[in-house]
Amino acid sequence: MPPPTETTVVESDLTLDDGRILHVYDTGDDTGDRLAVFWHHGTPNIGSPPRPLFAAAERLGVRWVAHDRPGYGGSTALPGRDIASAAADVARIADALGVERFAVMGHSGGATHALACGALLPDRVVGVVGMATIAPYAAAGLDWFVGMARSSEAALRSAAAGRAAREAFEAAEEDLGSPFTPEDDAMFSGEWGWLIDVVRPALASGPAAQIDDDLAYVAPWGCSPADIAAPVLLVHGDRDRVIPFAHAEWLARRVPGATLWRRPGDGHISVLTAAPGALAWLADRVR
Repeated sequence: MPPPTETTVVESDLTLDDGRILHVYDTGDDTGDRLAVFWHHGTPNIGSPPRPLFAAAERLGVRWVAHDRPGYGGSTALPGRDIASAAADVARIADALGVERFAVMGHSGGATHALACGALLPDRVVGVVGMATIAPYAAAGLDWFVGMARSSEAALRSAAAGRAAREAFEAAEEDLGSPFTPEDDAMFSGEWGWLIDVVRPALASGPAAQIDDDLAYVAPWGCSPADIAAPVLLVHGDRDRVIPFAHAEWLARRVPGATLWRRPGDGHISVLTAAPGALAWLADRVR
């Protein structure tokens, strides 16, 4: 059996009409027949596509495209950005790469930005996967903070009080304990230890981009998940203490035709063991 093909990630900078730069990642090739999947990273990460899924992507014929969200890595900050702003940035990247139609996939806060692309780019997004997805803040019928770890709840409550409060919370560096389960912690010693590689550079220039993310999570999205027409898969661990499982249940009731995979015993990170299967689900639905 020949050795597996090594995935090459090409990085580039895209300058937008407003002068902002988006740092872009692409595993594309010259054949043009691969399904483009835009990866949306969590908080706080840079946008490098998920190395633990490269082997599955090769088998499925998936081309990864991704970018650093504004303020992270090589992308220019965009203070006051909302969740919906991700769709416009993704559309600009797709235009620059000559990609007309594509799927989107994200984890944690990135999953929420992926849903925005599905809602706002209906003629281009052919499928959506959200893993451990945050529901809209103040969503009717959802007690948003119930089930969150103290650290997650405190950070997001401070964001809800405004930028100054969120910055003060960050500066205080209060130890409120880890939001991760033992199953989550175990993931960092395996292939998903890759997450550490995308967290460190995301924080290298300080917490400003993470704060911008948190402010966006507790503000109006600028779009509605109910407007997504493409197939949607939500994957969520029922022991998630960062984003409780109730968020996925709320979204599944409101996204037309959404499929929900409840992952018994999984937390916020261990839910990623389902990612290869979720990617296969996506490739199967959009071809």
